[in-house]
Amino acid sequence: MSHCILNQNAVIHGWERARGAFPFAIELLSRGIALIQLPCPEFLVLGGDRPPMSYQEYLTLPNYRQTCQKMLQPIIQQIQAYQAEDYQYLGVIGINESPNCSISGQRGVLMEEFFAACQAAEIQAPYLEVPTWYSETEQQDFSKELQRFLAKGGRNE
Repeated sequence: MSHCILNQNAVIHGWERARGAFPFAIELLSRGIALIQLPCPEFLVLGGDRPPMSYQEYLTLPNYRQTCQKMLQPIIQQIQAYQAEDYQYLGVIGINESPNCSISGQRGVLMEEFFAACQAAEIQAPYLEVPTWYSETEQQDFSKELQRFLAKGGRNE
Protein backbone atom coordinates (compact mmCIF):
# COMPACT_ATOMS: atom_id res chain seq x y z
CA MET A 1 0.00 0.00 0.00
CA SER A 2 1.01 3.60 -0.50
CA HIS A 3 3.42 4.73 2.18
CA CYS A 4 1.26 7.51 3.61
CA ILE A 5 -1.62 5.14 4.34
CA LEU A 6 0.48 3.77 7.19
CA ASN A 7 2.46 6.95 7.87
CA GLN A 8 0.79 10.32 7.44
CA ASN A 9 4.01 11.98 8.60
CA ALA A 10 5.32 11.52 5.04
CA VAL A 11 2.73 13.80 3.42
CA ILE A 12 3.19 17.51 2.81
CA HIS A 13 2.91 19.36 6.12
CA GLY A 14 -0.65 20.51 6.65
CA TRP A 15 -2.11 17.95 4.23
CA GLU A 16 -2.31 15.09 6.75
CA ARG A 17 -5.70 13.35 6.86
CA ALA A 18 -5.12 11.19 9.94
CA ARG A 19 -2.90 10.90 13.00
CA GLY A 20 -0.39 8.22 12.09
CA ALA A 21 -2.15 5.68 9.91
CA PHE A 22 -5.50 5.73 8.14
CA PRO A 23 -8.14 3.89 10.22
CA PHE A 24 -8.80 1.26 7.53
CA ALA A 25 -5.13 0.18 7.65
CA ILE A 26 -5.44 -0.44 11.38
CA GLU A 27 -8.60 -2.45 10.67
CA LEU A 28 -6.76 -4.58 8.10
CA LEU A 29 -3.95 -5.31 10.53
CA SER A 30 -6.42 -6.23 13.28
CA ARG A 31 -8.00 -8.73 10.86
CA GLY A 32 -4.66 -10.45 10.34
CA ILE A 33 -4.01 -9.02 6.87
CA ALA A 34 -0.30 -8.33 6.46
CA LEU A 35 0.70 -5.12 4.69
CA ILE A 36 3.68 -4.17 2.56
CA GLN A 37 4.37 -0.45 2.68
CA LEU A 38 5.55 1.07 -0.58
CA PRO A 39 8.34 3.64 -0.34
CA CYS A 40 7.46 7.33 -0.60
CA PRO A 41 9.69 8.77 -3.30
CA GLU A 42 8.35 12.28 -2.66
CA PHE A 43 9.55 12.19 0.96
CA LEU A 44 12.79 10.32 0.26
CA VAL A 45 13.84 12.56 -2.64
CA LEU A 46 12.55 15.96 -1.48
CA GLY A 47 11.99 15.58 2.27
CA GLY A 48 9.07 16.44 4.50
CA ASP A 49 9.25 20.17 3.93
CA ARG A 50 8.71 19.90 0.17
CA PRO A 51 6.29 22.05 -1.81
CA PRO A 52 3.20 20.52 -3.44
CA MET A 53 4.12 19.31 -6.92
CA SER A 54 2.21 17.92 -9.89
CA TYR A 55 2.82 14.73 -11.85
CA GLN A 56 4.50 16.77 -14.58
CA GLU A 57 6.79 18.50 -12.07
CA TYR A 58 7.96 15.16 -10.68
CA LEU A 59 8.77 14.04 -14.21
CA THR A 60 11.15 17.02 -14.57
CA LEU A 61 13.26 15.95 -11.58
CA PRO A 62 16.51 14.35 -12.82
CA ASN A 63 16.44 10.54 -12.62
CA TYR A 64 13.16 10.56 -10.66
CA ARG A 65 11.57 7.72 -12.64
CA GLN A 66 14.73 5.63 -12.28
CA THR A 67 14.77 6.35 -8.54
CA CYS A 68 11.19 5.03 -8.31
CA GLN A 69 12.19 1.91 -10.24
CA LYS A 70 15.07 1.21 -7.84
CA MET A 71 12.87 1.78 -4.79
CA LEU A 72 10.33 -0.72 -6.08
CA GLN A 73 12.75 -3.60 -6.78
CA PRO A 74 12.73 -4.94 -3.19
CA ILE A 75 8.92 -4.62 -3.06
CA ILE A 76 8.50 -6.76 -6.18
CA GLN A 77 10.97 -9.28 -4.72
CA GLN A 78 8.92 -9.42 -1.50
CA ILE A 79 5.67 -10.03 -3.37
CA GLN A 80 7.32 -12.81 -5.37
CA ALA A 81 8.78 -14.38 -2.22
CA TYR A 82 5.40 -14.34 -0.46
CA GLN A 83 3.68 -15.81 -3.49
CA ALA A 84 6.33 -18.55 -3.62
CA GLU A 85 5.30 -19.37 -0.04
CA ASP A 86 1.63 -19.57 -1.16
CA TYR A 87 0.53 -16.35 0.50
CA GLN A 88 -2.31 -14.61 -1.29
CA TYR A 89 -1.41 -11.22 -2.73
CA LEU A 90 -4.57 -9.10 -2.72
CA GLY A 91 -3.19 -6.15 -4.66
CA VAL A 92 -2.12 -2.58 -4.16
CA ILE A 93 -3.89 0.32 -2.48
CA GLY A 94 -3.07 3.76 -3.86
CA ILE A 95 -4.11 7.35 -3.28
CA ASN A 96 -6.44 8.93 -5.83
CA GLU A 97 -5.09 12.08 -7.51
CA SER A 98 -1.62 11.70 -5.98
CA PRO A 99 1.21 12.65 -8.38
CA ASN A 100 2.94 9.40 -7.41
CA CYS A 101 0.35 7.01 -5.99
CA SER A 102 -2.74 7.61 -8.10
CA ILE A 103 -3.87 4.54 -10.03
CA SER A 104 -6.96 5.59 -11.99
CA GLY A 105 -7.08 8.62 -14.25
CA GLN A 106 -3.59 10.09 -14.53
CA ARG A 107 -1.56 7.33 -12.95
CA GLY A 108 1.16 8.59 -10.61
CA VAL A 109 4.85 8.16 -11.41
CA LEU A 110 5.47 5.54 -8.71
CA MET A 111 2.37 3.58 -9.69
CA GLU A 112 3.32 3.66 -13.38
CA GLU A 113 6.58 2.00 -12.40
CA PHE A 114 4.91 -0.36 -9.93
CA PHE A 115 2.47 -1.69 -12.53
CA ALA A 116 5.23 -1.98 -15.15
CA ALA A 117 7.36 -3.97 -12.68
CA CYS A 118 4.40 -6.20 -11.80
CA GLN A 119 3.74 -6.87 -15.48
CA ALA A 120 7.41 -7.71 -16.08
CA ALA A 121 7.36 -10.08 -13.08
CA GLU A 122 3.98 -11.56 -14.15
CA ILE A 123 2.32 -10.44 -10.91
CA GLN A 124 -1.39 -9.72 -11.10
CA ALA A 125 -1.97 -6.21 -9.77
CA PRO A 126 -5.53 -5.64 -8.58
CA TYR A 127 -6.00 -2.29 -6.92
CA LEU A 128 -8.08 -0.07 -4.71
CA GLU A 129 -7.70 3.68 -4.29
CA VAL A 130 -8.24 5.84 -1.25
CA PRO A 131 -10.57 8.66 -2.37
CA THR A 132 -9.48 12.28 -2.04
CA TRP A 133 -12.19 12.92 0.60
CA TYR A 134 -11.14 10.05 2.90
CA SER A 135 -9.80 11.07 6.31
CA GLU A 136 -9.69 9.92 9.89
CA THR A 137 -13.01 11.67 10.52
CA GLU A 138 -14.61 11.25 7.07
CA GLN A 139 -14.75 7.63 5.96
CA GLN A 140 -18.22 7.48 4.33
CA ASP A 141 -18.60 4.49 2.02
CA PHE A 142 -14.92 3.65 1.66
CA SER A 143 -15.38 0.78 4.11
CA LYS A 144 -17.85 -0.80 1.65
CA GLU A 145 -15.36 -0.45 -1.22
CA LEU A 146 -12.67 -2.00 0.94
CA GLN A 147 -14.93 -4.93 1.86
CA ARG A 148 -15.74 -5.53 -1.85
CA PHE A 149 -12.02 -5.47 -2.67
CA LEU A 150 -11.26 -8.01 0.07
CA ALA A 151 -14.24 -10.22 -0.83
CA LYS A 152 -13.02 -10.46 -4.42
CA GLY A 153 -9.62 -11.52 -3.13
CA GLY A 154 -8.18 -8.38 -4.63
CA ARG A 155 -9.38 -9.19 -8.16
CA ASN A 156 -10.44 -6.35 -10.45
CA GLU A 157 -13.51 -7.54 -12.30
